Amino acid sequence: MKQVNFSLIASDGMARRGRIDTPRGEINTPAFMPVGTAGTVKAMYPEQVRETGADILLGNTYHLMLRPGAERVASLGGLHDFMDWQRPILTDSGGFQVMSLAKLRKLTEKGVTFKSHIDGSSHELTPERSIEIQTLLDSDIIMQLDECIALPAERKEMERAMELSIRWADRSKTAFNNQQNRALFGIVQGGDDAELRGRSAAGLKGIGFDGYAVGGLAVGEPQEVMFRVLNEVTPELPTERPRYLMGVGKPDDILGGIERGIDMFDCVHPTRAGRHGHAYTRFGVINLKNARHKDDHRPLDEASPNPNCRRWSRAYLHHLVRTEEILGAMVLSQINLAYYQELTAGCRAAIEASRMSDFAAETRAAWAAGDLPVL
Repeated sequence: MKQVNFSLIASDGMARRGRIDTPRGEINTPAFMPVGTAGTVKAMYPEQVRETGADILLGNTYHLMLRPGAERVASLGGLHDFMDWQRPILTDSGGFQVMSLAKLRKLTEKGVTFKSHIDGSSHELTPERSIEIQTLLDSDIIMQLDECIALPAERKEMERAMELSIRWADRSKTAFNNQQNRALFGIVQGGDDAELRGRSAAGLKGIGFDGYAVGGLAVGEPQEVMFRVLNEVTPELPTERPRYLMGVGKPDDILGGIERGIDMFDCVHPTRAGRHGHAYTRFGVINLKNARHKDDHRPLDEASPNPNCRRWSRAYLHHLVRTEEILGAMVLSQINLAYYQELTAGCRAAIEASRMSDFAAETRAAWAAGDLPVL
């Protein structure tokens, strides 16, 4: 029997509370997955990431295939041992990075050939090779290779990429070969067109996957377009399988996604924002570069469950950011990841208590109220 299974525990409107059971541990959903692009969540120890409440990390096929190489990671015991994260890992297919980072790429029915953005070396990524790489990395949740295009785009281009992605999904399923102890997710494409998204979802359901991702959003379109697409596409996805919104996002994106039936999220934003001096708390986003904090003895949030929000003064955090001290990036990355986990945990509790709409309204009201007044 396959050892990766999804259970739907409760629902409230479109919002869902669930659990994914894997041999390496359970994933409580809605879940936010910190991004460990190159085998590390930037500025964080693995145990610190786990302490924020994260059940699962995301690894990046494109970056790991270039450095240090999938075969090398496999020879060293797989990605879990390599980075010392013994809980579940989801790996993306590498397709998005090929489209956005690689040089001189060429797309064909077979796959995509490209030159590395690091050293210009030539590589080929096909659906079969993507599955092979992710298996070598010892991923727990594997993604099909797809073509992700930026929005806005012409409908004909969205249709072409969507149909190619379905054909690649079929090849990915064949290459995956029903591996035990792993899951394979398909990716719904179709841009901002409801009919194309519906066709994509139908095609993927016909092939059959362990989970269904919504790709090709947060690629240039306004938030209201993303939410409209989610309203249209999530009802087309099987209720008994997890739903993953790829590459999203900021806290208000995640809250809106959960309200629209999404179970899983990932984004580099919380750690990237931390490295740039931005902290996320129940007050919203706080820019610690601002001079208003330089003489402020108050903590970021004295009522936060996160000790790092209570430990240091705003003045000290401002100092770390302005002097570009490594500790500033470490502390703010931890604060942001912890807040994202606090948000998703709050949603899980609210869904179970049938008060998701109240929780969402209270959370948005706190964001709108903003930060503490200047001293």
